Amino acid sequence: MHLSSLTILQYKNYTKLKVAFGKQMVCFTGHNGAGKTNLLDAIYYCCMSKSYFHSTDQHNIQHGLDFFRLDAGIELAGEHLDLKCVYQLGKRKDLQVNESPYERLSDHVGRFPVVIVTPDDNILINGGSEERRRFLDMTASQIDRPYLEALQAYTRIVTQRNALLKKALETGRLDKAMLGVYDEELAVHAQLLHQKRNGFIEEITPDFNSIYAAISGEREQVSLAYSSPLNDSTLSEILTKNIERDRAMGRTSSGVHRDDLELTMDGHTVRRFGSQGQQKSFLIALKLAQYQLLFRHKGVKPFLLLDDIFDKLDAGRSARLLHHISDESFGQIFITDTQRARIEAVFTGHPNPPEIFEVEGGAIT
Repeated sequence: MHLSSLTILQYKNYTKLKVAFGKQMVCFTGHNGAGKTNLLDAIYYCCMSKSYFHSTDQHNIQHGLDFFRLDAGIELAGEHLDLKCVYQLGKRKDLQVNESPYERLSDHVGRFPVVIVTPDDNILINGGSEERRRFLDMTASQIDRPYLEALQAYTRIVTQRNALLKKALETGRLDKAMLGVYDEELAVHAQLLHQKRNGFIEEITPDFNSIYAAISGEREQVSLAYSSPLNDSTLSEILTKNIERDRAMGRTSSGVHRDDLELTMDGHTVRRFGSQGQQKSFLIALKLAQYQLLFRHKGVKPFLLLDDIFDKLDAGRSARLLHHISDESFGQIFITDTQRARIEAVFTGHPNPPEIFEVEGGAIT
C-alpha cells in the first residue's frame, strides 16, 4: 500500500496543500507548531474517517471556516484508488473511494490499515483505563468486523441502560423488565468482546516482547495482561450482583466498558518505574506489534505514522529502532522530527534514504 498524493483543504492549520510522495520512507521536519503532526493526522483521517486527536469533526476545520476536504491517491494491490472526504458543518460526512460513497462510515474502517505513534500516546501508560481500551478497540476494529459491530451495539445499549438507571434514580421507580432486556443483550455482546480482546492480547504479546527486546537491547522484561471481571464471571452475574450500586449511582458500574490493559516492566508498572526512554520504547514496541497484527490479518502493510519518534530515545535505541523498521515487513512510513539534522544523521548510510520535506506555517517544501 502506497500513498502517492495528499491534498488538504482547510484542515487544521492547512488552508490548501497538495503534495506527492515517491518513496516508502517520508520525513517531515520543522519547528513545533509548524503542522507536522497535522499532516500525519490528515493521513490517519483518510484511513479511519476520523482524527486521531479530535473526536469532534468541527474541531478539525480551519478556524473561522465551515468545512474541510481531504483527498488521497492510494496504490493498493496494483490498483489506484482516489479517496475523498468532505465534512461540512451541519451536514453528514461525505466519504468516497473512486466516487463510490459509503452507506456506513464504519465500512471504511480497516480498508486502509494504519498505525500511528505520537508523544500523546504516553497517556496509554499514564492515563486512565479508557485510553488503553481505546487502543484495544481501534486495533481490533480494523481487523474484525463482528468486533466493531459488537462494540457499537454494546456502547449503544450501555447508554440506554444508563438512561434507564438515571431515570430510576430521579423517580425512585425502575423498569425491571426493560432492565432485563438490556442486561441480556449486553451479556451477548460482552462475551464476544471479552473473548476477542483476550485473543488479541495473546496474539500480540510475542511480537511485543521481541520488538521491545530489539529496541532496548534486551535490557528489561516487559509484559501485557488483560484485566476484566469477565475473566472470572459472566456479565449477567456481575450485573445482578451490582444492581443496587448501579441504581444508587445512576449508571452501569461494571462491564467490559471498564476493562483495562496492565502494562508492566520487570514485574512493576511501567507508569511508576519506567524512565521516559523506557516508556517510549514500551509504547513504540506496543504500536509496532499492533502493526504486525494488522499486517497478518489484512494481508496489507499498513501505513506507519511516527510523530517525533526519536525524541527521548538515546542513540542506541534510535539506531535499533531504525534498523527494525527498515525490515521488509514494513511498508510506507511517515516520520516527523523537529531537527532535520537529526533525521539526516539517523539515516546516514541508510540504503534507502527518505524524502525529507520541510514544514512551516501550513506549507511544505
